[in-house]
Amino acid sequence: MIDAAALVTIEAIRGAAAVLRGVAVRTPLVPYGAPEDRILLKAESLQPIGAFKIRGAYVAIAGLTPAERDRGVITYSSGNHAQGVARAARLLGAPAVIVMPSDAPAIKRERVAADGAEIVTVGTASEERRERAEAIAMDRGLAIIPPYDDDRVIAGQGTVGLEIAEELADVALVVVPVGGGGLASGVAVAIKALVPGARVIGVEPELAADARESLERGEIVQWSAGDVSRTIADGTRTQALGRRTFAHLRAHLDDIVTVSEEQIVAAVRLVADRSRLVAEPSGALALAAIAFRGAELGLPALDGPVVGVISGGNVDLVQYRAYLAAPLPG
Repeated sequence: MIDAAALVTIEAIRGAAAVLRGVAVRTPLVPYGAPEDRILLKAESLQPIGAFKIRGAYVAIAGLTPAERDRGVITYSSGNHAQGVARAARLLGAPAVIVMPSDAPAIKRERVAADGAEIVTVGTASEERRERAEAIAMDRGLAIIPPYDDDRVIAGQGTVGLEIAEELADVALVVVPVGGGGLASGVAVAIKALVPGARVIGVEPELAADARESLERGEIVQWSAGDVSRTIADGTRTQALGRRTFAHLRAHLDDIVTVSEEQIVAAVRLVADRSRLVAEPSGALALAAIAFRGAELGLPALDGPVVGVISGGNVDLVQYRAYLAAPLPG
């Protein structure tokens, strides 16, 4: 068990914010719905790579020694972290290798390649991606930039929460997607440090709810690749939390709720219709919970603003048109 003293601190997150100045966008809080509802969306889809992942990736690579950067970096990711590492590596002058699953969206593979990274394609299992990356790293002497289970990455992602707290000191609830848990871990650390009375609740697809099961059981539970691959929210197809993210979520996250595939699709449509933002399915999870799981979130009893983190907007255009045309749940 990791004690609280060993977890990422608000000071580390503030340090990450200084590293990211001029690289990551300080994204806006965009209103959603009626003004009296006081619901705001943290638009991480407006980052240069279309997702929050640039934050943690850049902080991690910037923290390497010059010699390590010269040798290069490697990661394993289904998409947005891959883009974050590819872009951060290019900005910092480091060669990058990205191990991606065969079912990664084409738009994400194309954007990784556009930043000059070498792509290695493997099967759909997240463990296979990690094992291949570790083998290549050992063979070539590359530095591994994990997608979530790394304190530098958690601190970088935590700057999302830092910005929310700095701009909305009376925030009552922050709703955040959970895949591997890096974003939720960092956001929860920042919010609990700066707005102690606020609640932080994670959201997972029903078809990839390993984090919820892990927190309920008090131990990391691994789901099969076949199970998690069923969800359209490709950014949450991680089979298990990491050791570090599990420790942070146990310490700081108030709860996790799950949403259906139908609700995720509806949230993609709702965020476009009511907030004029593009969200991929993974990026729309927080709004899906706000729109369809309000009672579980405790919305009726809250006396203060609610923020949903729209974590990314990298979506295939053909699929996006289909999401926009889908009927809303009755």
